[in-house]
Amino acid sequence: MVPTTKLLQSLLDLPGAAEWFGVVEPAWLSLDPRSLEALRAEPSKRPGALRISPDVTEADVEMSPVVRNAIILLKGASNDDGLKLTATGNLARVVVDDMRDRFEWPGYEKASTLALYKVVNEPDFTTLHFIRVTMAHAGSLRRRKGALTTTPAARELLSQQRFGPLQAILFHTALWRLDLSYFGRGLLGSWPQGDIGIVLWSLTAAAWDWQTPERLSRLCAVPTAEVVKPGIRDRGSLAFEARVLQPLFWFGLLERSAEKSQTHERISRRCSTAS
Repeated sequence: MVPTTKLLQSLLDLPGAAEWFGVVEPAWLSLDPRSLEALRAEPSKRPGALRISPDVTEADVEMSPVVRNAIILLKGASNDDGLKLTATGNLARVVVDDMRDRFEWPGYEKASTLALYKVVNEPDFTTLHFIRVTMAHAGSLRRRKGALTTTPAARELLSQQRFGPLQAILFHTALWRLDLSYFGRGLLGSWPQGDIGIVLWSLTAAAWDWQTPERLSRLCAVPTAEVVKPGIRDRGSLAFEARVLQPLFWFGLLERSAEKSQTHERISRRCSTAS
């Protein structure tokens, strides 16, 4: 394994890397190689440095737009007939329109969507699509006779109102199991999702004040040659914001200030911890 300082030096040797980092010293630079490798393991894997706790308060869950709206989707899918699907497996337009009325999502206004699309399909309603795909991958929803229904495990969580475990399951699935490359307009593949454990640890260690996405990307993510490649746009910051900061905001683990065009990381160590 390459010592952390040598890893940084190898990155700095890449064209454009020195300019990309600037004066920012990455938080992960304080980790030794064994810690870096441990953070790359999924929370469910052993040995690993991360764990996701289902023991969160009702107030914590209420701050998660993902869980609040996942509950709405679960209740709809738990009805006898489930939620109607199209032939391609997406939710039918009538279901999408109903969810657009019922979903509560930061910054979402139904009228603005109508101005862009005459007809709204599931992929056009990004938040619904994200939640539906995440829940399907997590084993909470399944297809049956042309409809989307809940699994027994999901019905148990819903009946017992165990929303802390639901948050933990969906968070794990979204950040480690899904391919989030479709966020960020296809820039840089799925980077930096492959190092999401390192990113989360770095956020908890270094981002305790208002920071811009540009600075957070340099503090917390291990870049690649494509990330630091000189160009007109800062693709690394755009991808980092779309695939890390945005999902964390959706899970209620990050605050955003539109006025300052800055974000503030406040991941609870009860949700993500490193040893």
